[in-house]
Amino acid sequence: MPAGVMKEKNMIKSRMIVLAKMFYEHTDQDHPMTGQEILEYLKEHDVPANEKTLRGDIKLLQDLGMDIVKIVSRPNLFYWGERQFEMPELKLLVDAVSSSRFITKKKSSALGKKLAQLASESQRKELRRHIQATNRVKSENEAIYYSVNTVNEAIGRRKKIQFQYTEFGPDLKEVLRGDGEVYELSPYALLWNEDYYYVVGWSDKHENVSVFRVDRLYHPELLDEKAVKRPDDFNLDDYSKPIFDMFEGYDRVSVKLKVKNELAKYIVDRFGTKLETEQVSDDYFTVIVEVSLSPTFYAWVFQFGGEVRLLSPDKAVNEFRKMIDKFVGEDVL
Repeated sequence: MPAGVMKEKNMIKSRMIVLAKMFYEHTDQDHPMTGQEILEYLKEHDVPANEKTLRGDIKLLQDLGMDIVKIVSRPNLFYWGERQFEMPELKLLVDAVSSSRFITKKKSSALGKKLAQLASESQRKELRRHIQATNRVKSENEAIYYSVNTVNEAIGRRKKIQFQYTEFGPDLKEVLRGDGEVYELSPYALLWNEDYYYVVGWSDKHENVSVFRVDRLYHPELLDEKAVKRPDDFNLDDYSKPIFDMFEGYDRVSVKLKVKNELAKYIVDRFGTKLETEQVSDDYFTVIVEVSLSPTFYAWVFQFGGEVRLLSPDKAVNEFRKMIDKFVGEDVL
């Protein structure tokens, strides 16, 4: 191939790359560019072009599937149209990443910036302002991405994982549970509950299905050992129904609540609508829900000042009374 022809082809390729990048990064429906502005941009980037070559280049980009929109006017306007994610979708994703408690502040910022790259330059400024919209308490575990990846790999390959588990001491610093005890788990699934990731699986130590917070897994490692098969009576759909904080070690039971009519919305927010209810008076109804009998559950009931009452089972009622006694006893301090 003659050198002149090769040079011409390379120049066209370079122009097409610069042009596509310009449309994607610098234009959108609210920020179109005229043909003259496009030519000036190409000139600034040392890419020679004219009105004729520009028309052909835009046509070629469109033929390649790029949504370059032309607005017929004086002068004509051009912009990149449909994107993989629209702005409302990107805002939703950025909000979710930014407000997520299990993702650290540093990684939330980094992931938000990557999401912003899917928008035009002018839209990125709006998304950057959006990224600053949260001030929540965030996890400080920078290894959360790798923990999730390890768990996912183990689930996919049906292998066990081993890890240590962190808690917090009185100085609010992380410590290893059980003096650094190593846990082995056959992970079955990752669940999202109360803004945290949990891994559900068979615990060799507890000899049953257990739950662990993913952001508290310390140095999870994939093992070569084959995972323990799910118990025949284990149903992930039932297990993942709304429960309180998924505290391991607490019994999961069906409890009966007496609820004031005006508080029905809080029952729906927490447990959904597929529940067994009965109207017992003009002002109250009863409902049966499945929960973990953890302090978090009792605190949730307590916050309604008696307008949500715990009726059964007796074990739950008695534990609730004991918890209240702890707050009103003489030796609280």
